[in-house]
Amino acid sequence: MYKVLQATYENGNLILKEKLSSDMEGKTLKVIIVETDELEAKKERFFNLVDSHSFALPENYHFDREELHGR
Repeated sequence: MYKVLQATYENGNLILKEKLSSDMEGKTLKVIIVETDELEAKKERFFNLVDSHSFALPENYHFDREELHGR
């Protein structure tokens, strides 16, 4: 199972923003730490890359899949 949760680190403890279900009780979990600021920076770089490679299509543009595949 994979679940992404947010947490705050305070006084040596991770405090989760939401509770885990009771079926997780007693299980050992792997925790991967990703700082929110780092994640936001990556997302911003991705959207900048997409914006730099985007272009506007003419208003009357129509994609014809059949024509593309020569059918």
